[in-house]
Amino acid sequence: MKLVDSELSRRLDRNTIENRCVPSTLLMENAARALAEAAMARLTTDNMRAAVFCGCGNNGGDGICAARIMLSRGYTVRVFLVGSEAKLTEDSREMLRRLREYGGDAEVYFGGEQLQFALSSGVIIDALIGTGLNKPVREDMAEIIRAINAGSVPIVSADIPSGVSADTGEVLGCAVKADETVTFGFPKTGLFIEPGCVYSGEVHVADIGIFADEAILSESKNYLFGMDEARAALPIRPQLSHKGTFGKLLILGGSVGFTGAPYLAASAAVRSGSGLVYLGVPSDIYEIEALKCSSAMPFPLPSENGKIDGGSGAALELIAAKLATCTACLVGPGLGTGEAQSQLKRFILENSKIPLIIDADGINNISGNIDLLDRAECPVILTPHEAEFKRLGGDISMGRVSAARDFAVCHSCTVVLKGHRSVTALPDGRCFVNTAGNSGMAKGGSGDVLAGIIAALVMQEDLASAVPLGVFLHGLAGDIAAAKYGEYSMTPDDIITSLPEAFLQGS
Repeated sequence: MKLVDSELSRRLDRNTIENRCVPSTLLMENAARALAEAAMARLTTDNMRAAVFCGCGNNGGDGICAARIMLSRGYTVRVFLVGSEAKLTEDSREMLRRLREYGGDAEVYFGGEQLQFALSSGVIIDALIGTGLNKPVREDMAEIIRAINAGSVPIVSADIPSGVSADTGEVLGCAVKADETVTFGFPKTGLFIEPGCVYSGEVHVADIGIFADEAILSESKNYLFGMDEARAALPIRPQLSHKGTFGKLLILGGSVGFTGAPYLAASAAVRSGSGLVYLGVPSDIYEIEALKCSSAMPFPLPSENGKIDGGSGAALELIAAKLATCTACLVGPGLGTGEAQSQLKRFILENSKIPLIIDADGINNISGNIDLLDRAECPVILTPHEAEFKRLGGDISMGRVSAARDFAVCHSCTVVLKGHRSVTALPDGRCFVNTAGNSGMAKGGSGDVLAGIIAALVMQEDLASAVPLGVFLHGLAGDIAAAKYGEYSMTPDDIITSLPEAFLQGS
């Protein structure tokens, strides 16, 4: 599903109004109807009251119009206008006129009894600030936002929670913590990127009659990746096949004290359809990995200080032989850092001709040596969390999507910027925002599982589809595990155990 920013949203509106001759007030009526329906669905016979907080922009007009619709259905509704009536937009003034014609009105908000009414209502509609916000919320708005957030009344936001940037998901000062957001026409990027996604609650996209102009929509390279996209992307395994059909994966990692990471990555890769998985580990921990692994095939590499000796000619010779026969390579889970590991990373980046997935310590070993990445002749996929991304030189201040995109385009690689809503950025500038996953996955080892899933899928289909698919299936398996064991108690092993069900749901 395509995501749009505030500028593209405005252009799509304007194109519909000016070139398709759709009255702007009709669009507002359609938006208000969807907003009102969502609000009314949250009301009960025990409490039929609604409070609507409106700003002076068109977002406020949506709220005013929604109030009229709810009044017409017999609900008790009070509209609180934050600002001067004289500052209302033309369409908002028209909606206020229609509201008054119906017998309702808008009260200038002063607090006191008005706030008491709101906090004892069955629902609050947030129509204070729309998608055009690009600076911190002014204090009078912020005071209201803090007050309604502190209450227990369900909040439905119009288009986007007030205070959230539609472009980056950034909270500009403070923001409404909505239970539900009804967004109009097309989903906005900021609704799905952290922290905005945490403030948006359930997001519903309402078709209000905005024309989907392909020339305008094509300018957005942001996409939402969910179940529908997964089902379209997951390849059908051919019946006439053998182990080699589904790829041979080489995983390099592990060190003394970090034996779990390579095992988790290898196990996840096997569960994700790899034909063969070779696991190269330092000789110090080879016996441990051999006992752990039943489906992957560990092999020992010369070691130094409990880590793979990347400065050893014998180690590099063994690795080169495996690279020549494998379909993809994953480096990093539990690898450790140091000069020998940096040498190993340099060797692989300079010699690999197959897709290379770099995770964890593999990423840390190229921090400060970004030129290695730029010179690589193979497709490279990086899977950093924010701290690792910053060490690589990524600039989160511009927003997670823009930061991941800029890095991927600049260095001709694929970036999976991990987080509550992980972002996959491709070298061509396309970005996919993941929709699956939960806080139970915020545990050591989950990233190793993700790397193994991605590595397996990269061998089975087009990289541009494989990586965001892997991110989604990882999150979906985490959601399945959380449903079984709870977010507190689930483990990375539970994610792997849940992968079969995730693949079945995604097929």
